[in-house]
Amino acid sequence: MDHWNLASQLGEIKAQQLYRTRQVLASPQGTNVVIDGEMFNNFSSNDYLGLANHADVVRAFQKAANEYGVGSGSAHLICGHTKEHHALEEELADFTGRQRALVFSTGYMANMGVISALLKKGDVVFQDKLNHASLIDGGKLSGAQLRRYSHGDLQRLQQSLEKTDLNRKLIVSDGVFSMDGDEAQLTRLVSIAEQSTAVLMIDDAHGIGVLGNSGGGVLEKRGLNQQQVPILMATLGKGLGTAGAFVAGSEELIETLIQQARTYIFTTAMPAAIMAATRVSLKLCQQESWRRKKLASLVSQFRQGAAQLGLNLMPSETPIQPIVLGSNQAVVSAHAHLKSKGFLVGAIRHPAVAKGSERLRITLSANHTKSQIDGLLMALEEAVC
Repeated sequence: MDHWNLASQLGEIKAQQLYRTRQVLASPQGTNVVIDGEMFNNFSSNDYLGLANHADVVRAFQKAANEYGVGSGSAHLICGHTKEHHALEEELADFTGRQRALVFSTGYMANMGVISALLKKGDVVFQDKLNHASLIDGGKLSGAQLRRYSHGDLQRLQQSLEKTDLNRKLIVSDGVFSMDGDEAQLTRLVSIAEQSTAVLMIDDAHGIGVLGNSGGGVLEKRGLNQQQVPILMATLGKGLGTAGAFVAGSEELIETLIQQARTYIFTTAMPAAIMAATRVSLKLCQQESWRRKKLASLVSQFRQGAAQLGLNLMPSETPIQPIVLGSNQAVVSAHAHLKSKGFLVGAIRHPAVAKGSERLRITLSANHTKSQIDGLLMALEEAVC
């Protein structure tokens, strides 16, 4: 492969300070993690409710592994679909107030599968420019026209819809945007979809478990039902602390996906043990509302402290708290300083975000303590101010 010049390409990535490296954890996921024998305060995880290493969730996994083994051995439509998969789907449907739910192996596969199964050449999909990559890729894979509007510019979306005469129109948006932490204008999106006879799909990966009285996400928070938002996708590996994803909606939607979503049909099912663990984390999510209340309190504490320091904090009421630094170099430098002080935060650089909006992506968990927040703020004052 020498003639492909991969070494030269990697050198260019390094020169632009865009080189990515993996941090090897030697501990469970949590607010404290061990890397290379050193303990760090972890503010970079999406384990928002602190369920990834919850004792009850771990026990459920172990019990199911003893009963079902480790691998599922097959795709869902052959012999990989267990009672645990089926029970979780029924519980997720009930949790989201929808007729049915379908479990996918990853959120990426769910989004790719849904959009490519429902749309084809001659259809059109409208997407916010800050949607997750999996949604954009799903639109491209489908063969439908892909029309993107500037972040939150729903007037532009409405104008674009008025100009199209295609029958099958899909509007797709993140519920909570993963890099900014802000919520989609869902009530307006519903209204626009209804006026234009378009179908609305919401990816609530970062809202499920975190928002709403029982953790039902942005749709519960806004009081929106299946008729108003026919397609809901959410992941299991963030607020719910396990792995995988699901799509919830009507009987007809789920049956269509079972028949036509290639990322569901042609992949091995998730292990039954993960499904069993998720069933427990789903119950904890609903029953232990103190996790969401504590999380909201920590977000408030952090935002107040950041404002006092004059940090360029983006508007977000969610656990995703981005601080814009404005260049890759500034982000890399601040990240290194914070790590030297024992704090892990996300270093988000261009082209993952727009040039000039490079940022530290700080994420909070219900398991963080107030003293950890105070310590992070002190470290940020040294690193950024």
